[in-house]
Amino acid sequence: MAVLGPTDARPLAHQRTLALAVGGAESNVASALAALGHSAAWLGRVGDDPLGRRVLEDLTARGVDVGAVETDPLRPTGVYFKDTGPGGTGTYYYRQGSAAAAMAPGLAELPLLRSARVLHLSGITAALSDSCAQLVDRIVSRRAVPGPVISFDVNYRPALWRHRQAEAAPVLLELARDADVVFVGRDESETLWGTRTAREVRDLLGPGTVLVVKDTVHGATAYDADGGETFVPTPAARVVEPVGAGDAFAAGYLAALLEGRTPENGLRLGHLLAAATLSTREDVPTVLARDTLDRLLALDHATWSALTLSSP
Repeated sequence: MAVLGPTDARPLAHQRTLALAVGGAESNVASALAALGHSAAWLGRVGDDPLGRRVLEDLTARGVDVGAVETDPLRPTGVYFKDTGPGGTGTYYYRQGSAAAAMAPGLAELPLLRSARVLHLSGITAALSDSCAQLVDRIVSRRAVPGPVISFDVNYRPALWRHRQAEAAPVLLELARDADVVFVGRDESETLWGTRTAREVRDLLGPGTVLVVKDTVHGATAYDADGGETFVPTPAARVVEPVGAGDAFAAGYLAALLEGRTPENGLRLGHLLAAATLSTREDVPTVLARDTLDRLLALDHATWSALTLSSP
C-alpha cells in the first residue's frame, strides 16, 4: 500500500508536507529478501491509480517480481499514515474497500505460489476482510498450496479488527498453530493469548512448528520443530522509528533458512536487518554488504552480546 509519513519527529497533525513511500508487511519481507540476493515475488492487488502504479514501480525497483499482481479498475489502492510522537509511532489505516481488501481464496490457485520455496503471510492480511481471511485460512490451515514452507507473522494490529483482541486472538492462534514457521512478538502474544514468556508461547502452539518469539530490546528465541531452543540477545541500536522492523527481522530469519544456516545465524541476521530498519524512517532497510553481514554472523557470543550497531 502507499505510506504517507512525516520527515521529522513532529506529530502528523503539525505537518505541512509528507513523504510518500510504499510499505506493507509481506511486500517489506519480499523487498528485504531481494536485497539479500534472493528471488522474491509479491502477490496482491492494487488500484488502477497513481498510488497503485507507485507500489508496482517501487517494488520492481527493489528487485521484487510483481508480475502476478492484480490491478483493480474499481477499488483504490490502500493507504496508511504514520504519526510520530513522544509515545512512539502510530499508524492510521485507510484500507476498507481497497483493492487489497478484495483478495479472495481463488488467488491460492495461481501457479506462482506453487513454485515458491517459502510462502510468507501475515495476520494483517487476515484482518482486511472476510475474503482475505478465507484466503489466508486456505493457504495456511487448509494447505491449498502444496510444496512451499508456510511462514506466518502474527502481526496483530488492533485497529484492523472490528472487535480487537476478542476477535483476533482465536483466529491468529489457529493460523499460528497451522503454519510451518511463526513469528510473534512476546508483547503481542501476551496481549492476544496471555502468554508471558517465549516458553509459554511454545507450549501454547505445541510441537511441530518452528517458532520465533521476539522480545524487543532483550532478544529473540527460536524453537525448532522438535523443541530445541536458541536465544540471541538484541544488539544495541539507534532507534528512529520502529515501523517495519518486525518484517525486516522475519526476512533475515527466512533468508538464513533458505541458505541452510543455523537458527542462531537466522536470529542474528534478523536482528541486523531489524536494526537497519530501526535507524531510518523507511519501512524497508538498507541492507549491509554481504561480507559485513558474514563477519557479524561469525562473531563469538561475548562480542555479539556487546555489539552496538549504527545505521549502514
